[in-house]
Amino acid sequence: AADLVGRHLIGEQGTFWVDGPLTRAVREGAICYLDEVVEARKDTTVVIHPLTDDRRILPIERTGETLKAPAEFMLVVSYNPGYQNILKGMKPSTRQRFVGMTFDFPASELEQEIIQKETGSDEKTAKALVKLAAALRVLKDHDLEEAASTRLLIYAARLIKSGMNPSEACLAAMAEPLTDDLETRNALMEVINISLPRG
Repeated sequence: AADLVGRHLIGEQGTFWVDGPLTRAVREGAICYLDEVVEARKDTTVVIHPLTDDRRILPIERTGETLKAPAEFMLVVSYNPGYQNILKGMKPSTRQRFVGMTFDFPASELEQEIIQKETGSDEKTAKALVKLAAALRVLKDHDLEEAASTRLLIYAARLIKSGMNPSEACLAAMAEPLTDDLETRNALMEVINISLPRG
């Protein structure tokens, strides 16, 4: 929690207080974005509770301050529900303090455009990788804990553009990062080799 709120540091003149990013955002009426919040320790979520209900306050125990969040202040959190399990889910008492939005993968045309823009790949390669991702994403709830992300497609496209064989590039950038299980990896490679264009 101290990483978010702040801490006392020691300097030439003695100890001094340094605001953490959450405290700075409250003071300035800014947006504080916390990525993968389900990975945070429990004491962190306790800190954000009074900020995210009708009180909109941030008590700073170490300085004795209680900051009132201005109307402009916004707290945004994100997490991938696919990572959740009994130990790493967002508590209902925390989740109910937020407005929820669900994001999916980009539409295939947009994802293709993203890959081309990020990597300089040609249309044929980008289109093949997007098609491949669609085939791999079907396996997400069967053999894979996580689906093939746009990030992995970009990695594969960069390797292909650098001259690597497409099958080897997809093995290194997609199949290997998605699973440690040899049987599952081999199944992914079957899908990859069927989906990739010849030549």
